Amino acid sequence: MPRKFVKVIDERYIVPEGQGGGLIKFEAWENEGKVIKYSMTYINFSVFSEDNGRVICFDNAHDYIHHKHYLGEISEVTNFIIYQKMVERFKQDIKESHCIFCF
Repeated sequence: MPRKFVKVIDERYIVPEGQGGGLIKFEAWENEGKVIKYSMTYINFSVFSEDNGRVICFDNAHDYIHHKHYLGEISEVTNFIIYQKMVERFKQDIKESHCIFCF
């Protein structure tokens, strides 16, 4: 029987141009109360036009388990613990990037 994932987070935040511009997206799917699939992305085509505009992205799609996209480079995240910790790491990376919108 196939696993059924339920989308539990689908948030988008437009970053004002005066604060760096772009879009921040959070998506997560659960199965039996546990986050199984996720994606958190900062998109800004004026900062980086390749990789669908992804400046920073953490997700567990594709052929990777947990990984990070940063300006077109993909690296494995080896210290994944829980989804919420990845959200914190993502927010910190945004603060250190070109986006001054910060959380």
